[in-house]
Amino acid sequence: MSTKDDLDLGSTRLLDTKGSKTALLIGVYINSKDKDICFEHLDELENLASTYGLESAGKMGVHIRKIESSTYLGSGKVQEIAELVDEKGIDIVIFDINIAPHQQRNLEKEIKKTIIDRTELILGVFATHAKSKEARLQVKLAQFKYELPRLKRMWTHLSRQRTGGKSGGYLKGAGEKQIEIDRQTLNKRISDLQKSIDQIKKQRALQRKQRKKTDIPSFAIVGYTNAGKSTLMNALTDANVLVEDKLFATLDTTTRKYALPNRQQILLTDTVGFIRKLPHSLIAAFKSTLEETTESDILIHLIDVSQKGAKDMAEASLEVIEELKADEKPMITCLNKVDEIKDPSLLTYFKLKYSKTIEISALKKQGFEDLIEKMMEEISSLRRVVKLKIPQSYYKLVSEIIKEGRVISIDYQENDILIEAEVPKMLYKKLSMFEN
Repeated sequence: MSTKDDLDLGSTRLLDTKGSKTALLIGVYINSKDKDICFEHLDELENLASTYGLESAGKMGVHIRKIESSTYLGSGKVQEIAELVDEKGIDIVIFDINIAPHQQRNLEKEIKKTIIDRTELILGVFATHAKSKEARLQVKLAQFKYELPRLKRMWTHLSRQRTGGKSGGYLKGAGEKQIEIDRQTLNKRISDLQKSIDQIKKQRALQRKQRKKTDIPSFAIVGYTNAGKSTLMNALTDANVLVEDKLFATLDTTTRKYALPNRQQILLTDTVGFIRKLPHSLIAAFKSTLEETTESDILIHLIDVSQKGAKDMAEASLEVIEELKADEKPMITCLNKVDEIKDPSLLTYFKLKYSKTIEISALKKQGFEDLIEKMMEEISSLRRVVKLKIPQSYYKLVSEIIKEGRVISIDYQENDILIEAEVPKMLYKKLSMFEN
């Protein structure tokens, strides 16, 4: 793609920030009562910027009455921002909203600095943390889709040529020709990436099919980014998943087998974290990874109750779960970091709002007994107790019951085996003809 032929992870507008250090963060609110929420979201944007390696030079909450079609903000506020970034030597301006490509271009003309929005920052953060081939492909796909409508700004420095005719029209200049070339190239890359991701998706589906054949119950740990999912995974299974106090430290799912105290084997999966205003392009790009959530039997929704915006974060997570059509699944709500909670009334709020709520500290391994007990209860709801009379010639089925279920009693009678057991519903289908 011409000079853009080396597009790689992180190569959205953030490519221009290499060597840049400081960023001005802009949020907007319409109603005065939403001002505090605006700054709460700016705090999160500051964490995202820090994760990417940018230092916040300040946060500005802008009260707007209407959205200006050309620059989103009014001309007076745009001029104020331009003067501020010039005075303080700020390198980049980040909006905590999604702004249209033409608004991005117009703001850059006025402010004379790189302008990016929340989506582009999240894409940049994802790019820095993508480790596996699958994660890198998915991030790149989302980036290219984001760049496609923004190609024009790459080549605005190349002018159009005026025709000599009476009409006074324009010929396609070098810029417009380059845009067409780039658009075709980018569409081809998007198509190729999608094919590669679809191939990985097929492999994942096959792996999940193999896992389901074992009838081992599966749990997915879900929740807001940095809620402590990887910490919980490591504490339960010694999985050695990367744990950092950064947003989106984990972009790849990790699945481990774990034995409960009753010797029941389960599969536990650490998933990609959710965030407010998660771009739909990212949800679409990471669909194959996020399907680990939809394919699990039971969800463990982790909420960091030490955070000021815990309620909002929990709601944002549930919105993504609903978008993934996984909201009908059994769910255990884990209130994490209860040892650091600043507002104890939050515990009451969450317990009243969500059923099956457990208080834990994943880091200190507190409350794990209650969590594990609740996990065993949820598994029981996926299973049923049966009394069976199985001919000894079908002893292979008895072996499956011993391996995958929980034997309550067993006795031998002439050529039959009398057995009472708790078995997975999938296994029950094989056994129903032997019910006694």
